[in-house]
Amino acid sequence: AAAEAGGMGLTDLPGELLELIMCCGVLSAADIGRVSCTCRRLREVCQARGKVWRERFRLRWPSLLKYYSQTDNVNWLKEYKARHNAGLETQRIVASFSKRFFSEHVPCDGFSDIETLGCPGHFFEDELMSILNMEGRKCLTWKYYAKKILYFLRQQNILKNLKAYLERPEDQLSFLEGAVLIDQYCNPLSDICLTSVQAQVDDITDKVRKVLRTKNPRHPSLASKAGEVLIVPGVEFQRQVLDAMNCVLYEQLKYKGNEMDYYNSLNSYIHQVLIRRTGIPISLSVLYLTIARQLGVRLEPVNFPSHFLLRWCQGKEGSTDIFDYMYIDAFGKGKQLTVKECEYLIGHHVTEEFYGVVTSKEVLQRMVGNLLNLGKRESTDQSYQLLRDSLDLYLAMYPDNVQHLMLQARLYFHLGIWPEKVLDILQHVQVLDPSQHGAVGYLVQHTLEHIERRKEEVGPEVKHRSDEKHKDICFSIGLIMKHKRYGYNCVIYGWDPTCMMGQEWIRNMNVHSLPHGPHQPFYNVLVEDGSCRYAAQENLEYNLEPHEIPHPDIGRYFSEFTGTHYLANAELEIRYPEDLELTCATVQKIYSTVKE
Repeated sequence: AAAEAGGMGLTDLPGELLELIMCCGVLSAADIGRVSCTCRRLREVCQARGKVWRERFRLRWPSLLKYYSQTDNVNWLKEYKARHNAGLETQRIVASFSKRFFSEHVPCDGFSDIETLGCPGHFFEDELMSILNMEGRKCLTWKYYAKKILYFLRQQNILKNLKAYLERPEDQLSFLEGAVLIDQYCNPLSDICLTSVQAQVDDITDKVRKVLRTKNPRHPSLASKAGEVLIVPGVEFQRQVLDAMNCVLYEQLKYKGNEMDYYNSLNSYIHQVLIRRTGIPISLSVLYLTIARQLGVRLEPVNFPSHFLLRWCQGKEGSTDIFDYMYIDAFGKGKQLTVKECEYLIGHHVTEEFYGVVTSKEVLQRMVGNLLNLGKRESTDQSYQLLRDSLDLYLAMYPDNVQHLMLQARLYFHLGIWPEKVLDILQHVQVLDPSQHGAVGYLVQHTLEHIERRKEEVGPEVKHRSDEKHKDICFSIGLIMKHKRYGYNCVIYGWDPTCMMGQEWIRNMNVHSLPHGPHQPFYNVLVEDGSCRYAAQENLEYNLEPHEIPHPDIGRYFSEFTGTHYLANAELEIRYPEDLELTCATVQKIYSTVKE
C-alpha cells in the first residue's frame, strides 16, 4: 500500500525486498509459479537457481538440504518439481500395496516398482518418513506399508555398505564401524549413523584424557593432536591409560555388564550400549578397544569361548606366547586376567588357540552369531524378524554356508513366505552340498505344492453376517476386547462361525474343556503383546476402557483408531462387508450405557 501511495509498483521494489516477499511462508509454490509468469522482472527474482526456490524447497522439505553443498549451483525449481513428483509416486505405490499384498507377505519382487523409480532414493525415503510421521491415529494402513518399504530400502543400502566394508583390507577396518553396520541393519528405521556413534565415543575418550591429565600431566597420549594415530610406549604408560579408562567407564559413567537381562538383543546394538551403558562382553569390548586405540594402547580382540575378551601385550610386540599377555574383561569392569584366571572365568580349560587374536570379520561373525541365537530363542515375535535379519547378515559374510542357507530356507518355508526365494536357496544348497538332497527334496516338494495352492486361490472369502450359518456371531471386526481368562486386550480382525483349526490344535489347546467346545464362533485377534491369537467367543468380553492395541500388524487390517474402536481398511471391509455398521452401533450402545 505504501508503495502504491508513492506511485511505485511491486516491480519497482529492490530485488532483495522482492526476494524477501517471495520467500515468506504465506505464498505457495503455485503462487510463486504464477507470479514469475507475470513479467520479466519477477521472473528474474524467481529464477530457478535463485534464493526464492531454494527457500521454497527448504520450507517444504528441510531435512533434504543436507544432500546439497552450499557451493553447488542447484536448479532449485527442478529439484522442487522432482521431489514433488517423487512424493506423488511414493503415495501411489504405498496405496497400491494393501490391495496387492493384503493376503500374503510382500514377496521378494514386490519392491521392484521402487527399485526402478526414476527419482533419487532420498526423495522417496523422505516421503515415506513424511507418511510415517503423520499425526493422529489415521492412515494406519499407509503407515504400515510405508514402514515395510522403508525397512526394505534401508536394509538394501546397509547390506551394500557392509559388503563394501568387508572388501577393504584388514588394516583399514574399524571394529566400531562394523558394529554400527550390524546395528543399522537390525534397526533400519532408527536414526543410527557412524558419525553420531563416533562422536559419543570421542566424548568418552575426552573424559579419559581429563582423568589422565590429573594423574600424569606429561603422559604421551596427551600430546597427540586430533585425528593423529599414536602408540603409547611402555607398559606402565599404557597401564595408566587403562586405569583412567576403567575410572571413567565403570566408576563415573557406570557402564556394566548386563547380567540381569543378558539375552536382550539391545545389549548387542552399539548405539543402545551407549544409551543404556550396559551390554554383553563383545559389545562392551568393541567400545573398550576403540577408546583404548584412540588413546594409543593397542588392544586386540580374543574370540574366547562363552566370554569375549581383549588382550594386552606385556612382552615383545607380536609375541605368540599366550603368557606374554594380560586379558581384559570389558564385561567385568575392565578386570585384567591371567591365562589361569580366564579359565576360572568360564569354568574349564581351553587350548592355546582360543587365546589368539581374531580379525574384524571374525568379530562381526560372532556378533551376528549372538543375534542369530537370540533370534532362535524369541517366542513372542511371530515374524522372527531378528532371526531373518541376522541370517541376512551372516550370509552376506559367508554366502556359501550350507547350514545357514538351509536354516533360511526352513524359516521362510515355516513362515509361508517367499516360496520362489526358498527354491532359489535350495537350488544353491544342492550345488554346494549334494548330500543335502534328502532335506532339499522334501522342502522343494512342499514349496511347489504351496505355489500351486496359491495359484488356485480364486479371491477373498466374503463373510456376510446375514447368512444363517453366521447367526451366532456376537462380536464384529474392529472391536476392542478383553480375554476373560488371560486378561489380555486385543482387537478382532476376523471370525469364523465355528473353530476352523485342525484336531491337533483343538486337542493341544484343550478346546473341548470349554462349555461350548469348538462348536461356537472363534475370533482372530491382534493382542497387545504383539501376538496373533484365535479365541473362543465365550472367552471374550467387551473392553469398557478401550485403548489402542500396539501390534505391528494393526495397519495391515485397519485404517484408523477412533478412540473406541478400529475402522477396517478397504481390503478387510471387502471380506466383512456388514461388520462396520454393526461395530459402530455396538460401540455406541456399549459406551453410552457406560456413561449412564
